[in-house]
Amino acid sequence: MTDINGSAAANAGGDGKDTDVSRREDVRAPCGGADSQSTESEKPLLEVKDIRRSFGLGGSESVEILHGINLKIYQGEMVAIIGQSGSGKSTLMNILGCLDKPTSGEYRISGVETSRLEADELARLRREYFGFIFQRYHLLGHLKASENVEIPAIYAGIKSARRISRAGELLNRLGLGDRATHRPGELSGGQQQRVSIARALMNGGQVILADEPTGALDSRSGAEVMEILEELHRQGHTVILVTHDSKIAAHAGRIIEIKDGNIIADRINAGKAASRNPLTDADTVKLNPHFLAQFRSYVDRFHEAFRMAAIAMISHKMRTLLTMLGIIIGIMAVVSVVALGQGASQKVINDISSIGTNTISIYPGKDFGDLRSGKVQTLTVQDMNALDRQMFTDAVTPDRSSSLLSQYKGVSINATVHGVSEQFFRVKGYNVSSGRLFGRGDVKDLSQVAVIDAKAAERFFADEDPVGKVILFGKLPCQIIGVLAPVDSPFGNENAVHAYIPYTTMMSKVVNERYLGSITIRVRDGMSNAVAQSSIEHLLEMRHGTRDFFTNSSDTIMKTITKTTDTFTYLISAIAVISLIVGGIGVMNIMLVSVTERTKEIGIRMAVGARQSDILQQFLIEAVLVCLLGGTLGVICSYGVGYVFSLFVKEISMQFSTTSIIAAVVCSSLIGVVFGYIPARNAARLNPIDALARE
Repeated sequence: MTDINGSAAANAGGDGKDTDVSRREDVRAPCGGADSQSTESEKPLLEVKDIRRSFGLGGSESVEILHGINLKIYQGEMVAIIGQSGSGKSTLMNILGCLDKPTSGEYRISGVETSRLEADELARLRREYFGFIFQRYHLLGHLKASENVEIPAIYAGIKSARRISRAGELLNRLGLGDRATHRPGELSGGQQQRVSIARALMNGGQVILADEPTGALDSRSGAEVMEILEELHRQGHTVILVTHDSKIAAHAGRIIEIKDGNIIADRINAGKAASRNPLTDADTVKLNPHFLAQFRSYVDRFHEAFRMAAIAMISHKMRTLLTMLGIIIGIMAVVSVVALGQGASQKVINDISSIGTNTISIYPGKDFGDLRSGKVQTLTVQDMNALDRQMFTDAVTPDRSSSLLSQYKGVSINATVHGVSEQFFRVKGYNVSSGRLFGRGDVKDLSQVAVIDAKAAERFFADEDPVGKVILFGKLPCQIIGVLAPVDSPFGNENAVHAYIPYTTMMSKVVNERYLGSITIRVRDGMSNAVAQSSIEHLLEMRHGTRDFFTNSSDTIMKTITKTTDTFTYLISAIAVISLIVGGIGVMNIMLVSVTERTKEIGIRMAVGARQSDILQQFLIEAVLVCLLGGTLGVICSYGVGYVFSLFVKEISMQFSTTSIIAAVVCSSLIGVVFGYIPARNAARLNPIDALARE
């Protein structure tokens, strides 16, 4: 029979460049003597002392399967453990392979007591020291044959090129070179068992543990498998067979018979007790423990976990979609609410801007609603002129308004007539749609001219051009010189009619008063609104000798309304977050189901050396992927909501911010971590043998 392990292992053991053996770790233990008969001085490779194993039956009851087993196995032996079903032979093998722990007693590997080892240290033994061959093969059905063989090397941190090469070499020598890309379902039982053998040898497999290796095979395939195991024994591997078939046991050099949890015979098979050969360096895989190798190992393990998570999601598309649904709805709600809140805030800002950009208004009295404010007559043109000279003032205007019956031809309407300065239109940000605005000369000359708003033009001049026409405001006739462009504003009555005339004309020819109703200042760009407001109040207090006025800033109004809008946004967002939490609970529930469904896969991975962190990482990645994908779809759906919203609501447009989208994605990731942790932890803490036994 051709050499199965030698050249492949040599290839995997080094790439011709890394020859610093002192920095490597040999996965095999020190070799025993060459004589087939053990001596008193020879150190056993595996040693069990008074091993007992009990299993609970519920409550305080338990049954003991192994009753004080004592056994020594030496390097290079081929040992068969034989017994009928229920005798405890498989339980003993599971303890020998660190898949299970004894209830009491000692188990030493090369003199090291295994009861002192942590879970990851036991995983390292399974990964780098043992090779398992199971009766039911225990291959991962979604992976190709070569990928199944590579799994132990991935967890061991072997370079990708080296493990691919080694997997190919092993499959070639086992006669499966042309089946490397086939999945287990496409292979016969004998071929699957040979893939299992190749996997056992991937990291060296100093000790081969074969549990009923021919139990599920026909006689021809079984003979081929036994021939392979004998060849491995001749190369120096320690082979432990567990079988109930005496014909299979006859291939071993030493036969241990177990019955009812006790060893009843331990004899040498004279026909097979050949000398025991040590494993050479060429027969084992060297693992380099330096930092770069550890980092590469982590990257490879992460890639493997990511790929397994993606495969699991694709394999259960409907379940994945239903799991994501809660996340999609939650993220969509949060992003949409924030976008709507920002759109509403922008609408408020625009509306406030329509009544004056960064303006401060001054009114007589103590506050709005002050009944004595009409008697305050100290707000004068001189105050306005003093304010106009301040460095923070961009423009300033008085406002002395009155409601007057206005007539044009046969149309009579109550209009609000405002006496303002030529700077009024800059303060308010108004523009004309036709005609012109009155200027400083019109104010100085007390001109009887007027600028009307779009509503006045519509009411008085439905079918003709207003410019040049004369309207009678009370008893004052004024020529229309301009019409303002329409302005959307939430303030005031949208059906009200407004006209604007020079304040000098208003005060002299309409109300016959020398004091002003209010003064409005537009603050210069770049100047602080709060500083300007404070300066105005200080100046007027000095001029009046008392505080008989109050100020109102558009900036204050804007902040108040924006704060209110934000409060409602936070409130609705909090409600939306509840749906995210519900979605997260759904993720946890589905992940728990996934762990249950894939328990056997977890057991297989643990048997070939996966750490608890590897299992934890795999299921966490799956949970995070589900939530990330759900979050992404939620963001996309929120844009769809924005499009539909724009078709029905024209006044407000939803404004999506990069910050809210990033926050939503981060939030979905955190949900995956938080709600996926418990199922992932449960998977990582499974007992390997319990996981393997579950269908």
